Amino acid sequence: MFVALVPPAEVIDDIGRFLEPRCEAAAALRWTEPYQWHLTLAFLPEVGPRSLDALVERLARTAARSDPFALTLGGSGAFPSPDRARVIWLGASTVPPESLTQLAVGVRAAANKAGTVVGGGRFRPHLTLARVRQPQDATSWLRILGSYGGRSWTAGSIDLIQSHLGQGRGGHPRYEPIASMPIAGRLDAVADQD
Repeated sequence: MFVALVPPAEVIDDIGRFLEPRCEAAAALRWTEPYQWHLTLAFLPEVGPRSLDALVERLARTAARSDPFALTLGGSGAFPSPDRARVIWLGASTVPPESLTQLAVGVRAAANKAGTVVGGGRFRPHLTLARVRQPQDATSWLRILGSYGGRSWTAGSIDLIQSHLGQGRGGHPRYEPIASMPIAGRLDAVADQD
């Protein structure tokens, strides 16, 4: 399972329109499907059935205490590095600047308190666009993707999603939403940021 922010349909459509003419020129890249696009806040490699209710409850409390914030996708990067890329991604920025990181810290703490192990390394906000079978230099792709000027939206909920590997279209994972929890802090939080 994982906890994520899922962009709204208009943001996904905007990214899709930007990528469509560019994707055809990249046979070496395996592009992720738009229905899979999200920003992972916490990766949960194993959630026991007995801890699921506690996990949802703690995540809901964390979301309810968090203020909505403005989020924009833009900038690009690669894991582990641009010259040996295995994953190519879009970055994310927020107003106020630390909102996304603070939410991720809160989500990870909530998962730990619910008895769920959080996997992965430190939080690096990104939306995965493509994967590469063999490491390659992605510098030219990062320049192209870096020109994307993303649409902003208000992050208003976090989602707990179960991943079923290999069960989606074309052997991709199939994602099953388990719970959606509103980010319900101050209703005027985003207006205050202008």
